[in-house]
Amino acid sequence: MDGTPLAQAEKPRIAITYCTQCQWLLRAAWMAQELLSTFRDDLGEVALIPGSGGVFVIACDADTIWDRTRDGGFPDVKTLKQRVRDRVTPSRDLGHVDRS
Repeated sequence: MDGTPLAQAEKPRIAITYCTQCQWLLRAAWMAQELLSTFRDDLGEVALIPGSGGVFVIACDADTIWDRTRDGGFPDVKTLKQRVRDRVTPSRDLGHVDRS
């Protein structure tokens, strides 16, 4: 064996683009932590991408999950986890998050 890691099936990438001017880094980091905790074995990466102009967009690969201007503000963590689940592992039960 040459020390090269074995190739794994590609897992989804979540990108959170946040406005540095609005100081939304902590919000973006908190959401990233929530996603990594919930989907630890299902995600390949959660990236924080600095932006400007009031941007706050969360994407899973090429699909936009949340856009602050389109969706009206910021997602609550329940909605965010449900939208990620619907793209990453649709049959997964999120436990109390899925309850009313």
